[in-house]
Amino acid sequence: MHSRDIKTENGSSGSAPASDSPDNSTPPHHGAGQKRKRFEQPKQLQHGKRNKRKDLGRSEWSRDQPDRRARNAAEQAKRRDGGDDENSVLPAAFSRDEIAAEDRRPKKKVAVMIGNTTERTIEGDLFTAFVKAGAISKANADDPKKSSLVRCARTDKGVHAAGNMISLKLIVEDDNIVQKINDNLSPQIRVWGIQRTIGSFSCYQACDSRWYEYLIPTHSFLPPHPSSWLGKKLVELADDMGDREGYEQRQEEVRDFWDEVEEKHIKPILEKLDESTKELVMKALYETEEADPEGEQTSGNEEAVKAAADIQQPVKVSNDIRPEDGAARDITEQATIIVQAPAADSNSVAKDEIQPVEEPTSDSVKPVLPSLPASSPKATDLAQKKALDAATKSLRSAYIAAKKAYRISPARTARVSAALAQYIGTRNYHNYTIQKPFRDASAKRVIKSFVVNPTPIVIGGTEWLSLKVHGQSFMMHQIRKMVGMAALVVRCGCPVSRIADTYEDAKIGIPKVPGLGLLLERPVFDSYNERQAEKFGKEKLDFGKYEKELEDFKQREIYERIFREEERDNR
Repeated sequence: MHSRDIKTENGSSGSAPASDSPDNSTPPHHGAGQKRKRFEQPKQLQHGKRNKRKDLGRSEWSRDQPDRRARNAAEQAKRRDGGDDENSVLPAAFSRDEIAAEDRRPKKKVAVMIGNTTERTIEGDLFTAFVKAGAISKANADDPKKSSLVRCARTDKGVHAAGNMISLKLIVEDDNIVQKINDNLSPQIRVWGIQRTIGSFSCYQACDSRWYEYLIPTHSFLPPHPSSWLGKKLVELADDMGDREGYEQRQEEVRDFWDEVEEKHIKPILEKLDESTKELVMKALYETEEADPEGEQTSGNEEAVKAAADIQQPVKVSNDIRPEDGAARDITEQATIIVQAPAADSNSVAKDEIQPVEEPTSDSVKPVLPSLPASSPKATDLAQKKALDAATKSLRSAYIAAKKAYRISPARTARVSAALAQYIGTRNYHNYTIQKPFRDASAKRVIKSFVVNPTPIVIGGTEWLSLKVHGQSFMMHQIRKMVGMAALVVRCGCPVSRIADTYEDAKIGIPKVPGLGLLLERPVFDSYNERQAEKFGKEKLDFGKYEKELEDFKQREIYERIFREEERDNR
């Protein structure tokens, strides 16, 4: 008896007799017998939509399908009519006579390098500019799908993009096509260049990684005021853990900052006050439970914590701070770290527990003025109340001015760099986004580089640091939470190894810094450049050739806007 080779499930080759079973034998005919055998399978073995059309019959199957053409037409009409005010609008469809009168010209697959700072989506604005410049024919002007439009990276609302890309089919015979397109765009949207690509190119699928930049004021890395709740709590925790010497060493370069501020800026204001007002101001600044000399809110606010950390489950709030009943609660991006852990004795602190802090990592949120306790009988005196308000306003302005005048030292910058280096590699960032459990494989992301520019930028008297991160892909809020965690670690004098704790199987609420300072710098296409572009003789996709235009655009449309809004929020 003859035998034939077969492959087992594990991939190894073997031999089996042809007559061992009917399933292993080759049927003598491949026609009706095979079809009859397939249709005789029990119905319960058929799963999902496989062979759905065959089971239903052609007419019934067609009736059950959605009318995709009608649905697409409705979507196009909605976009043309404007839809949501924040969405851009597609151009109106041309008449048949206009389409027939236009000469047909060939369109080619291209990559369009762009930059934008608008709050709304820009596809409609770009598409309209393409049509007006003659890069898209009138026959295809009513639907981006006809031109195979694909965007490389979709940024969150309010996140700018100095370098982004779309791929589509355009008519690019005109040498001045880029200039014509830009003439039909607002200054907030720019086209840097258009390059021919292979026919199957998709900028979304071909993108290997992305560079993002975050601008943050250097005073965000200052320690909290020693007389604030957080400043006292950090010292208390350092003593409890036997790390007081290490804590002071990590704050060495900013140890005298607040003493100098008190001596140069605060004492002159206090000396001008009469004794009664001065006594009330000192009590409001230093003696009440909610007092914070920096003028920031320190009363506990569970709702603000949950909103900042993007967590829906109950959170653990320190028992040392309780919000006043009936008080107005501002929902802000508070810099608070909370660990969900079993309740511990109030007199002991777990060594591996991250304690709650309540101050923001930047001054993008307006400070809440320290106020006189309502129970004070002197608060009823209107004249004294006005004097107190004027004094606290002057003190707040003095503290803000002192922060803006701060210039970060190389040693402090090195601590920021050391904190950012903790993110490099493949890590589990389930705590840096929303609705991602620890065991979700998609929570693991690769960070190739996270660096700080050692040369700060000074605009309007405020010093800023540029942080640049290079990664394959990012989740919602991931970068903003990474910056927030690094700022907290440096500001609070924690060991940088604290960041590694966030990768473990423990739910930690990490605040996100404001989205105002975040921008997409450029996508990277190394694999396409090394393989497809070189193989088919196409130009490599590189934003480096537009470096000067990119920097001018960032300075004019992005940096200046960030600085203006930061200045406005701190008035």
